[in-house]
Order: sequence, then C-alpha cells, then structure tokens
Amino acid sequence: MRKLIQGIVDFREHLKPSYQETFERLALGQKPDVLFVGCSDSRVVPNLFASTEPGDLFVIRNVGNLIAPCDVTSSQNVREHAEAAAIEYAVLQLGVADIVICGHSECGATLAVLDETRTLSPNLTCWLENLHPSVVRMKNGDVLDSTLSPHNQLSQINVLQQLEHLATYPVVQEALHAGKLRLHAWWFNIAKVEVEIYDPTIKKFRPIDKKMAERLLQTMDSTDTVTKREMSSPFTDFMSWKPCWDKLSKARPFDLNALIADPTH
Repeated sequence: MRKLIQGIVDFREHLKPSYQETFERLALGQKPDVLFVGCSDSRVVPNLFASTEPGDLFVIRNVGNLIAPCDVTSSQNVREHAEAAAIEYAVLQLGVADIVICGHSECGATLAVLDETRTLSPNLTCWLENLHPSVVRMKNGDVLDSTLSPHNQLSQINVLQQLEHLATYPVVQEALHAGKLRLHAWWFNIAKVEVEIYDPTIKKFRPIDKKMAERLLQTMDSTDTVTKREMSSPFTDFMSWKPCWDKLSKARPFDLNALIADPTH
C-alpha cells in the first residue's frame, strides 16, 4: 500500500501534466478497440507488455481469465453476470473490433484445480467450475505443447476453452456473423516475458515477434470492417440494451478454429 500511495504522488508530480489532455478527452467518452479478458494475477500487466495507453482497452479480469458460458436452455443465461454484462457492454455499446482472452504461465487457478489435496474456499471452488471443461480436455489428450508443465498445458488449453464459452453469447455470435468482431487467444509466458498468440493452422501458440506482428496487422488492415460507434458519454443509452438472454433464440454453433483470427494470412 505504501508503494501505491507514493506512486500517486509520483504520478501527480511527474506524469499528470503530460496526460492532462488525454484524460480531458477521455472524460467525454471512451472508444476502446479491444476487450481484453485476463487473469487477476498481479504479474499479468497488459498495459506494460502491449504498450497501451488509457482508453485503449476495455478490461475484464478475474481468477483464471474465465468466462461462464451462456446457457441457451435457461432464462438465466449465466451464473456470473459481471462478465456477461461487460461482454454485452463492450460489443453492443462500445463496438469493440477485437476480443482477446489472455492466459498466462504459472497460473494459480490451474495449479489449484490440478492439486486434489488443496482445500479451496467455497466461492473460489464455485468459480473454478468454469475451468473444469479445460481439465477434461487435457485429460482426454488435448495438449498444445507437451514440453510445458501440466499446469501450463492446462493454462493454454483453458484460453481456447474460454473462447468457446465466449462464442456462446448471442451478442458475440451476431457480431462475428456480421464480420464486425475478431477473437484472439493469447498466452503470456511470465519467465520469458513473451506474449504468444494461438495459431489455428498449427494448433499451437507462437510468439508475437516483429514478423508475426506484421502479419497480424496486414490481416487486420484487409479485413477491418468495424465501424466504431460515437459516444457522447461512457454510459450513453446504457439502459437501452437488450440483455443476452433476449437473443437466445438466435444462438448458433461455431467451429472454434474458424472463429479465431488467423495470424498467418
């Protein structure tokens, strides 16, 4: 806490003047390009490893970078409404062009579910049920990189599993069908300080180096059909949305590999 307090003072004295104009503009509304879904882990810092600025990312963070699936058979679409609300807000109101789900190495969530001797708190146990499909996939032999430790193998699988959960949301499905949204699977290797992206053509995660970045940017330049919504304030028409479960009848199945933006073209 001492570091936070001193950091505020340092920001006020050294950085605030250079950011004043930026935040004055952002006070009028936000138009982020990306919904970033990441883990709450303190070592995962997207603003650092992606060099983003205020207003660039709309962020969901939770233990394990998990997204509860949308249940098309129930009037209550999800058990956890916080993530669902953020997804709807990002897609319907902010009109984000891309959604990134970013897992990471040495994830406490994957370590916890693989340790059958560990007793977890009730709420954490309930929340980590969203990770169990990933455990099943790994036990069935669905491994992307056998050189990794089991908990890191699970972490990579989990990124793809959570993308499948994300694709169950009708608002996401509609944006995908309309060509207004791209999905991306990232994985942050903490020890190597390396951000990797899932390549569906080889079914593995690959580092986002300069060459890969150029390919990604070329792909986005050629397929970017998203028209950003103008906003007069951060909460314009907030209460006018139709919630996810109002559109359940329009839900359609997807092939995950076909959904993920291909970084090789």
